[in-house]
Amino acid sequence: MTHIKKFVFNPFQVNTYVVYDQSGECVLIDPACSDVYEEKALTDFISQHRLTPVHLLITHAHIDHILGNAFASETYGIPLAAHPDSHQYLTNAKEYALSFGLQLEKVCHPTVDLHDGQIIHFGHSQLKVLHTPGHANGSLCFYLHDEDVLISGDVLFNQSIGRTDLPGGDYDLLKKSIWEKLFVLPDHTRVLPGHGPETTIGNEKITNPFVAIG
Repeated sequence: MTHIKKFVFNPFQVNTYVVYDQSGECVLIDPACSDVYEEKALTDFISQHRLTPVHLLITHAHIDHILGNAFASETYGIPLAAHPDSHQYLTNAKEYALSFGLQLEKVCHPTVDLHDGQIIHFGHSQLKVLHTPGHANGSLCFYLHDEDVLISGDVLFNQSIGRTDLPGGDYDLLKKSIWEKLFVLPDHTRVLPGHGPETTIGNEKITNPFVAIG
């Protein structure tokens, strides 16, 4: 059985996820911790549960989701993995962080490329990579098939979708990503978004005011 621990980090209230199973291996997704207290919350959980992080993944490279990448990568000695199209957002990340009053000491650049359909293995579990652009270039979702859980980043939210007025945003492309990659999943699939509470694929197909098809 696979377990998922959620943390809510930084002023943007980003959902950070630790995905792990009985093997003790885990995956860190969007480690957005922005200060020593949030870093300690993450490391304490990993230590207390005797976990070994083996993958460091981001759903996309907007500033609110990348604040803890360098810390996580250096602490656990694991490279950052992202879609190649997301690299562009990191060029001016320090300056962009300052515009929001955030201090980004070090920018961690991905050294592992993720692509649509790729399978990420850890312990006895696996995550499937879904390329879902529209909110940001290189946006990814991660699907835990055996548990029917989708980690959706800022693509799909409870009763909402990712904003499309930032660089790389495209409303029509985002709708296409959601309809063709996410809404084909089972209706009971849990959706764990990058911000806010969880939902299900079935609920969003029927009631989401931006992309409902029911």
